[in-house]
Amino acid sequence: MSAKKVYTCFTTDVIHEGHIRIINEAKKYGDVIVGALSDEASIRYNKFPTVSLDERIKLYKSLPGVSEVIVQQRMHYDEVIELLRPDYVVHGDNWKTGAESVLREQLLKTLAKYGGTLIEVPYTRTEQVKKTDALLKEKLAMPEYRRKRLKQLIKICPIVKTMEAHSGLTGLIVEKTVVDTGEGKLDQFDAMWVSSLCDSTAKGKPDIELVDMTSRFRTIDDIMEVTTKPIIFDGDTGDLTEHFVYTVRSLERMGVSAIIIEDKTGLKKNSLFGTEVEQTQDSIENFCAKINAGKRVKLTDEFMIIARVESLILERGMEDALTRAFAYVEAGADGIMIHSRKKTPDEILEFCDKFRAKDKETPLVVVPSSFNTITNEELAEHGVNIVIYANQLTRSAFPAMQRTATDILKYHRAKEVDERLMPIKDIITLIDEL
Repeated sequence: MSAKKVYTCFTTDVIHEGHIRIINEAKKYGDVIVGALSDEASIRYNKFPTVSLDERIKLYKSLPGVSEVIVQQRMHYDEVIELLRPDYVVHGDNWKTGAESVLREQLLKTLAKYGGTLIEVPYTRTEQVKKTDALLKEKLAMPEYRRKRLKQLIKICPIVKTMEAHSGLTGLIVEKTVVDTGEGKLDQFDAMWVSSLCDSTAKGKPDIELVDMTSRFRTIDDIMEVTTKPIIFDGDTGDLTEHFVYTVRSLERMGVSAIIIEDKTGLKKNSLFGTEVEQTQDSIENFCAKINAGKRVKLTDEFMIIARVESLILERGMEDALTRAFAYVEAGADGIMIHSRKKTPDEILEFCDKFRAKDKETPLVVVPSSFNTITNEELAEHGVNIVIYANQLTRSAFPAMQRTATDILKYHRAKEVDERLMPIKDIITLIDEL
């Protein structure tokens, strides 16, 4: 009589007693097959790997009692279960609630098709396990790991989904928001955008590059202290070239993944005002020199300098936008951001298609603030690599806070606003999970 098949899946880079407990439990029922979750699936699972898939496979193979290691390509179990048809699947019981519960429900349905059994092991919550988990999180947050992650994501993801963060709390929201997309799949943001507009607004200052770099770097520190996702920094015009090179050095040292600078000069005016206010576009020669200066001083290939083309915003035409984009790439730009204030994405998609006809490799960045009906998938189909939701958290927070303040004054008490407030307990839990 052949031994029964037992399957479990790991995403970890480090084995601790909790994983050993899973293996030991699995061995009781038959031959243990371990699935190594792929990089693509791991990042949707909020488990960005710090070692390669090959290294993880080697680590799992070394565990006593493991008979085989395979790659689980997707987060949900359907494909691997239908392929292996294991008699048992062993998993920790920590996925009964929260976002991961959808994976559990999907697995149970798949097992029920042929009579497979799910065995859940009580999650190991010793101090040593907590310490190991904390160390892994600290490793992900370290500059040398965080900085390179954006380029890794561009290679892995169809499109890198980026949300603005302007504080430690908003950073935590971006870090921890996970949704069920249906069919047992989870999704989340991949990176954070530190916007000059949102940073200035949070400080009660106008968006005219008034907030100095020391203050803006402090915002980055606040976010980095409690998160692990890569950060893209809004560098506005980049200031004088002599100042820009120091900004590049500082951001790279901090572990920021990229800076985006726009090809305008003079007092900063928000791009969405377009030609309604006076805005001056830099010459191609000067802006290329600024890009080149930044490229010369950076020390790693990981840090990206992305050039933001403002031609469509300033109604200079498609040919001007494309001419500038190709010139900036030639000067060393690691990516191109194209912006528009039109309500439809037509001119953005036209730009992307024409750019991709000549350049298949350089990452393209889009910020769909005004043309907000287009989906991530549609942008990816036109060659977009990074989508930035540049100010939505700020814009959603302020009306809510203003309404609450108004109602407390109106009713002379807080009862009327309470039902739309997040419980203090939930806020504490969000922070205590660090």
